Formats: sequence, structure tokens, C-alpha cells
Amino acid sequence: MISADDLIALVRNYNPKTNEDRIRAAYYYGREMHDGQFRHSGEPYFSHPVAVAAILTEQHLDDDTIITALLHDTIEDTQASYGEVASRFGEEVAALVNGVTKLTNLQINSNETKQAENFRKLFMAMSKDLRVILVKLADRLHNMRTIKSMRPEKQVQKARETMDIYAPLAGRMGMQWMRDELEDLCFRVLNPEGRASIMRRFITLQRESGDVIQRITGDMRFELAEAEIEAEVFGRAKKPYSIWRKMQEKDQGFSRLSDIYGFRIITGSEEDCYRALGAIHQRWRAVPGRFKDYISQPKSNGYRSIHTTVSGRDGKRVEVQIRTQQMHEVAETGVAAHWSYKDGERAENPFAVDPAKWLSTVSEQFDAEEDHQDFLENLRLELYADQVFCFTPKGDVVKLPRGATPIDFAYAIHTRIGHACVGAKVDTIRVPLWTRLKNGQSVEVITAEGQTPQASWLEIAVTGKARAAIRRALREMDRERFVKLGRELARSAFEHVDRKATDKVLDTAAKHLRLSDSKELLARLGSAELTAHDVVQAVYPDLARDEGDQIPARRAVVGLEPGQSFERGTCCQPLPGERIVGITYRGKGVVVHAIDCDRLSEYENQPDRWVDLHWHAGTHPAVYGTTLDVTIGNDAGVLGRICTLIGEKKANISNLEFVDRKPDYFRLMINVELRDAEQLHSLMLALEAESDVASIDRYRETGGRDLAGLATADEGQAPVAQP
Repeated sequence: MISADDLIALVRNYNPKTNEDRIRAAYYYGREMHDGQFRHSGEPYFSHPVAVAAILTEQHLDDDTIITALLHDTIEDTQASYGEVASRFGEEVAALVNGVTKLTNLQINSNETKQAENFRKLFMAMSKDLRVILVKLADRLHNMRTIKSMRPEKQVQKARETMDIYAPLAGRMGMQWMRDELEDLCFRVLNPEGRASIMRRFITLQRESGDVIQRITGDMRFELAEAEIEAEVFGRAKKPYSIWRKMQEKDQGFSRLSDIYGFRIITGSEEDCYRALGAIHQRWRAVPGRFKDYISQPKSNGYRSIHTTVSGRDGKRVEVQIRTQQMHEVAETGVAAHWSYKDGERAENPFAVDPAKWLSTVSEQFDAEEDHQDFLENLRLELYADQVFCFTPKGDVVKLPRGATPIDFAYAIHTRIGHACVGAKVDTIRVPLWTRLKNGQSVEVITAEGQTPQASWLEIAVTGKARAAIRRALREMDRERFVKLGRELARSAFEHVDRKATDKVLDTAAKHLRLSDSKELLARLGSAELTAHDVVQAVYPDLARDEGDQIPARRAVVGLEPGQSFERGTCCQPLPGERIVGITYRGKGVVVHAIDCDRLSEYENQPDRWVDLHWHAGTHPAVYGTTLDVTIGNDAGVLGRICTLIGEKKANISNLEFVDRKPDYFRLMINVELRDAEQLHSLMLALEAESDVASIDRYRETGGRDLAGLATADEGQAPVAQP
């Protein structure tokens, strides 16, 4: 374990003005609080906070952050309190320690709703002070470095959580070195055989081709010296997980993978970056499509560098990154560069982004999301996405994640433009909306008045902003459609009882059903959350189901034993007037089937379960649900006329569902409540005669369902289970 003096020496290397007494006091206070606690490895627990603090010194962070690292587990795991930490080390340190504690307590791998809420809390904590997440990332890095002492199942859980959340978060904050190490440590746990295989192939490759890195580095230094460019050159083999990911993405074996080596050229000025690029391209052939200029178009996290891939010795491809020293500092530490110290003063790196601005770019689109699934989807897109830069016709730059389409581009400009998008031109050529955009392309969005978002766009768009806007628009469009449909259903239902569905009547029904207004009532009626009977019942309970001298539904079937219960089979939905037979269910009751029901074949070898039944000869109430499979033309007013026709035939629509939508027709299932088979025949003839009805059939299921909720004959409870 690092001593207090050694830790202070690490801080003093970059911050000679450090307050040694505060750091030493925090060191001894943390050691005292954790006295008697041990890690899974058997080491004193305090060795962990000290190691976290040492990791943060590599990023040249301020005293308060180092002290927070030393104390980050005290409020949670010891007798230390927020007030005591604040009195000893200041309110700022106490707030940082408390923030880290809250992040530690977040259960990332929980159910979807709770996970989304915990991510919101994470971003809220980051928005207050981004140093909280820097301490947490260092904490996770040290835990992953020492993960072998944990139980195997716990190792897998922590590795998955780190791979899914903390590694991409570190990358999104510009701390690529930390992301690389975290991913490789996770890879070691989650796929040890895959990692070992790549390491063996590396050793074989080095044995066959020698030290490629040293040779190419020497060649690059020579070319830069010839061009009189002062620069440092560093070469490295890429991390095993990075190579594994490329193998999976490109579906290539190790032997066919090209750019497994990476080189960095650090220059003294931006001008020298471009001169160095010219020298490299003059010596080696550039690989088309593998050039990115993040100096002229920086990433939103402040990252700047020129990336190019060239064919080096023996035709091997190598990736080259060219940047200045200041750019390199931001590339290594990301947003941490905002707090970094040098020679005792806060470093003024011109390329380090303001954490507040950076965080707003990450979280602004999340604030409007109410749907947990949308929020998590957008978060993962934001964490994992690399970026492409495209231009408007006026030359403005639009930043998008890799894989973005013209739909995403349109919504990035303005939601109104996205909604009205009908096409796009990329580099003056008309392209489909599902085209994947590339770096540097010029995109022109073509709009049309009256255009509305299409459901298929959800499969095209990749950005959270576009998908959220499309979903909101579709929900609103569906609501208007449901309101319109609900109005037709209400009109038909009230006409069935010789009443009118006036605004006052609908407002009264809404109030009785405890809904906000009549529009909400109609929307629920149209979306089948309410039935037309419920609405009529709310206003005219005496008229809604006036049976008069009709046969009560509980006595509708003749042939049952006294006290025997029954229900209509949902498979064939038999109606009074049709020949029927019953099937008993172990004394629980009888399911009534039409004599031609396909399901009866299942009981051919069980004659003892068959019961001879028939319908009562009297007048039945219109309570027997029957489903009609109807295909109608997609023209204005057609659905309204169909609903009116059904109402005129004294049938009540209890449910309506669209099962297929095409540009020229709709197919829908309409559940109507009927008296008997004669009324069904009359209704189907009337609908078939309608010119806008392409086809109509009585829908019958090929399967059925288990017996449930049977009524008892001659008892007061409702005997008919409606489908």
C-alpha cells in the first residue's frame, strides 16, 4: 500500500502548491475509519482508496478530488458522517464523497424502470460536479484490476456491468486509455479463451515478422526528420479486446485483420500536424475511406486528432494518429483535463471542453423522455456511438452518430423539418431515406407540406432525438384517429338506444367515468380501452341493457343439469338459432360449441363428455359477442359508414381492432353484440352489399382456451363469458 508521503510526492510532481497537510490528514482519517476492514484478497481495505487516489494523480487532478478518493467509501462503509467529513475537509469534499456514495449504491443491472431512473440519478450527480464520475471510474478501474479475488459469479457480474456502462462512459468522456484498459480487463473475465487465443497469435506474428512496431516507428521518424518536422512517434499493438471486436464486426480471422498496430505522432503545432500527414502519405499509400480530420471538426468531448490508415511494410495496414501535445493531453484524460494541474496552477488547455457544456450535450435529449425504454435506448446510443460530420447546403456542420440517416439529419436541424421530410440529396444525388451517411457529405433535406412521420421511420432513424420525436408524433396522430373512431362508435351505440351522442352527453359520461374530458373518453373508446356499452351505461343505465320480456342469458341454453354452469366457446362463438353441443369439464361446467366447430374433433373419443343442448326458443337479448373479419377500402368516411350500418342493424360494437393497414385498404376485426344467428346473417348481407367492403367473414379461432369463469344455470350471476 502506498504511504501518505509517497502519495503526496505523486501530487507534488504536478502540483508543487498542493496542501500536503490536508492530504495527509485525509489519508490518516480514512485509514482510521477503515481500520479492521479487509478486501476479498485479505489486504487492508484502505489499500483500495489509496490506489484510487494514485490513479487520479496520473490525471493531475486537484487536491479535493484526491482527498475524495481517499474518503470515497467512508460515509457508506464506516462510522464517518457527512457532517464530520464536511467539518474536517470542507463542504466541497463532503458533497463529492456523498455523490460517489450515491453512484455506488445505484443498481445498474436492475429492472428496466429502475435502471432508467438510476441512470437519470447518475447524470444528475455528474451535472453537479463531474469529478464525482472521475472518482467512480477510477474506483471501478482498481476494482477490475483486482477482480481475481472475488467469487467467479461476482466477477462476471461486475465485468458485464463495466463493459456495458463504465467502459463506454469513460470513452464518451474522452478517457480512451481507461476505456481500453477496462474493456481488456472485462474481456479477460468474460472470454478468457478468446483473449488467450489472440495473445498466442500475437506472439506467433512477432516471431514470424520480428518487431514490426520498432521498424515502422523508425521509418516514420526518418521521414519526419527529412521533412524537418520536430515530432515524437510512438507505436503500439492494439489491445486484445479491440482486435476481437474488429474481428467480430468485420467477420474476419486474425490473419486477415489489417490495422492491428497503431502509431501516434505528437507535434509542436497544428500546422506541423498537417505537414506530418503529408510526409506520411508521401512515403506510404493511404487507404481510401480511412481518413478523419478531428482537428478541423472536433468531437463533442473535445477530442482532436488526424486519423489516417496507410499500407506500411509488407503491405500491412497501420493506423496513424497525428496531434499536438495539448490535443494529446485531452485525448488521454478527456474532460478530466478541465481540472488538471501543472506546476501548481490550473492547466488552461484550449481544447479541454467545459464539463457543463459537455454534459448538456449528452443529457439534453434525455430530459424530455418519459418512456423508460426510449431513455435507455438513447443512452446506449449516446455512449457507444462514434460520430460522423455532415454539412447543410449552407455549410453548417451537423454531428451525428455513426450509422445515421437523412431522417436523423433532418431532425437534428429541427423537429419541424424532420416531420415534413419526404426525401434527401447527398452530395446533390437523390438517395433513399435509409442511406447511411458518411463523414464530410453534404445533405439537403427535401420537405413537403402535409407530410407526417411514418411508423417505418422508427426502423430507419438511429438518434434518440429523431426516434423520440417520431414516437411523439405517431402517438398524437393515433390519438386523433382514436378520437375520430370513438366518436363514430359512440354515435352508433347511442342511436342503438334511440339517443344522440351530444357533447353534453359525452361530457357527462366522461365525468361519471372519472375521465378528464370527452376527448379522452372518445380516445379510450376508439382504442378499445372502453366499450360503447360502458359509455351508454354511464349515462343511461336503464336503457343500456333493457331486456324486457327477453330470455335471461343465464337461461339461454336448454339441456343442462340443475345447477350446472356453462359458457360459450370462444373458438366458434355460437349464437342462438345455431345447432349446439356441450362438452363437460370434470364437473365444473359445460362449454357450448356450434355443431360444426373444428374443436369438437378433439373429443371424438370421449363420448361421455358430450351433452345434447339447444337454445331456448324465446327472444334473446343482444349480448352474444361475435367477431367479424372485414376488409374495407381506405377512403374518407368509409369506417364511419360501416359503423352506422352496424348501428342501423341494432347491433352494438364492443371492440374494433386493425390487423392490417395498406395504402389502399384496411383489414379489421369488429366484435359486435348480437341477438341470434338471424341478426348476424342480416348484418353480414348488409355489409357485403356495401360497395366499400371488399370482403366480410365470420371469424372463428382454430384453437380455444381453458374453461374459466363459468356461470351457473338458474342462478343470478352472469352466465355468458363474452370473448
